[in-house]
Amino acid sequence: MPTLYTHADSNIRKTWFLIFFFLIFIIALGWLFSYLLNSPVLLIIAIILSIIMSVSSYWHSDKIVLSMTKAKLIEKKDNPELYRLVENLCISAGLSLPKIYIIDEAQPNAFATGRDPEHAVIAVTKGLLQKLERVELEGVIAHELSHIGNRDMLLQTVVVILVGIVAMVSNWFLRISFLGRGGRRDSRGSGGAILLIIGLGAAILAPIAATLLRLSISRKREFLADANGALLTRYPEGLARALEKISADPNPMKKPSNSTAHLFISSPFKGKQSRSWFTKLFLTHPPIEQRIKNLRGMKI
Repeated sequence: MPTLYTHADSNIRKTWFLIFFFLIFIIALGWLFSYLLNSPVLLIIAIILSIIMSVSSYWHSDKIVLSMTKAKLIEKKDNPELYRLVENLCISAGLSLPKIYIIDEAQPNAFATGRDPEHAVIAVTKGLLQKLERVELEGVIAHELSHIGNRDMLLQTVVVILVGIVAMVSNWFLRISFLGRGGRRDSRGSGGAILLIIGLGAAILAPIAATLLRLSISRKREFLADANGALLTRYPEGLARALEKISADPNPMKKPSNSTAHLFISSPFKGKQSRSWFTKLFLTHPPIEQRIKNLRGMKI
């Protein structure tokens, strides 16, 4: 029977394997496009622009997300009980106290953001504070602190950079190809035409594949944060009950956004969702039922 520690280690190994595979994937894609266009300079420019844009977003990601969710910074006097709860868990986790924000939403939910543990933020909705018991709220906060402690924001930023490179290079290849400037296709006859078709197919499918890899990594980080959060509180049932309440709550978020959905402990989009294997590929979070099952199967 796997223990909590082997479960967490397994997720870490699988995540870094995906990152390694992602890098190999981009190198191979870049080589193909550069070869077909006979212009490695375009690839270099695309990579530089993607990194600049992604790193810029990383440094300001917390401000962007907080603005989009209309979260409000609070002080200890505004909610002493919440502050004490976060402080106690931070002491247990060996983390600096993050800034705490509250979102004026009836839907129970929460997220963490920030570029590193020293510049971290935790945001919770009013619905979460009103509808969860203390042990359940502790489970949610511990989950978010696990994201901070594991530097999941850094990992997600690396993935965003890689996805950005894939999307930008693919887009440039398609534009140049349709403008009739493919470098090698004119001199290679039927072989060049076949290579061009392969290149066009790769340019169309590569961003989709990259997005699926990003979502896969996001889901794995949620499993890992659940496990580490349960270890922090020593009470997996608290988080399991919290996830049950969050998933069962019918309140929609006022303005859910696809760009921030992956940050929340549970998808802010409500409604009946298909459970087909194809739909699961595009989910930002693992199925709640599986997360609850994993938590209740842990031995601490």
